Amino acid sequence: MIKKVGVLGAGSMGGGIAHLAAARGFEVVLCDVEQRFVEGAVKRIAGFMDKSIQKQKMTVDEKETALKRITITTNMEDLSSVDLVIEAIFEDMDVKKKAFEKLDAICGPDTIFGSNTSSMSITTLASATKRPDKVVGLHFFNPPLIMRLVEVIRGYYTSDETVRLASEVSQGMGKTPVVVQKDTPGFIVNRIMMPQFLEAIRIVEEGIATPADIDTAVKLGLNYPMGPFELMDFTGVEISVHVADYLFNESKDMKWNPPQAIKAIVRAGRLGKKTGAGWYDYNK
Repeated sequence: MIKKVGVLGAGSMGGGIAHLAAARGFEVVLCDVEQRFVEGAVKRIAGFMDKSIQKQKMTVDEKETALKRITITTNMEDLSSVDLVIEAIFEDMDVKKKAFEKLDAICGPDTIFGSNTSSMSITTLASATKRPDKVVGLHFFNPPLIMRLVEVIRGYYTSDETVRLASEVSQGMGKTPVVVQKDTPGFIVNRIMMPQFLEAIRIVEEGIATPADIDTAVKLGLNYPMGPFELMDFTGVEISVHVADYLFNESKDMKWNPPQAIKAIVRAGRLGKKTGAGWYDYNK
């Protein structure tokens, strides 16, 4: 049984996962490279809990108890005692593999390693460890507090027991797990969603409609809560490029090749040093 969860990465995803785990009774060790990141995550968690208190979904005592379950650190060695580590760092395979290699040397042999990657190979990540049977994908969706799904991804060597425990943890955090039986780029949701993103961009490039009108059409015509451009802006345009590039490089199928328009948005954001630049910054 998993009682203590480590979260590597204190950004919006890592912080949200830590919040979920602590609120549901798990002991949590939240780790990032700088103190300001972990402290910022706890501040955000406390703020979200305050809103829950205002809506009478949580009491002050429950908030204080949950926050006490979270230990923050900048030292990966402090993850040595956890039963499960959920990696929630930048979508870069080399960076993730280096993190898994370090964790493998730090954590006990029974510790399970989960990755919150949205599309990258779990088998490849597992190759950086000596415990490939205990490496699994745990793809929470943004924002983790609201989105109900977790994709549990089986790598080539992932054991049935690891999949079972990962699914139980997801349920313990109040989520619905679906098991991805084959380690394939994009898993389920991104495999379906990314073609919609890319086709929407091509419609803009062809001058057929604006991002705003496409979003309106998709929301009203398909009953989606957000249009493709709103969703890309929400999750991060640069992340969409990384995912599309990864899918293209893995498959060599041109349908995954990100159009120039989205690359231009990312370049414009970098040139203007604008973090999180999106479609609605440049296409009004």
